[in-house]
Amino acid sequence: MNPHYEVVAARAQHRCEYCRAPEAVFNFPFEVEHIVPLVAGGVDVEWNLALACRSCNVRKGVRVEQVDPVSNTIARLYHPREDSWSEHFAIDIDTGAVTGRTAVGRATVAQLRMNSSAQLAARRLWIRLGLFP
Repeated sequence: MNPHYEVVAARAQHRCEYCRAPEAVFNFPFEVEHIVPLVAGGVDVEWNLALACRSCNVRKGVRVEQVDPVSNTIARLYHPREDSWSEHFAIDIDTGAVTGRTAVGRATVAQLRMNSSAQLAARRLWIRLGLFP
């Protein structure tokens, strides 16, 4: 396990800092990932670390930007230490969909595929159980 896990997980309240999935419903700890990847000049310090579910971590990879599907321009991805989640994203409680409110939000939703059918089904269940948002 990553040596920073305890600090990073506590700070994130044991939720994925990208899609807000609750770690409690998984049978293993979430991953500690570099917000700005080391290959892109990021550093291995707590400020540059985020708690991420496997889905978000794999789909983010070393990316720091993506095309905003609305403006068709390059936008940076959401940065959990610098950005407010509610500024960039909204949740539709009925469908479980996460929508981007800004270019950053839309690019992040697209890159991380936050609204795959599996994620929507899981999010609707978490909503019914009172674990989300």
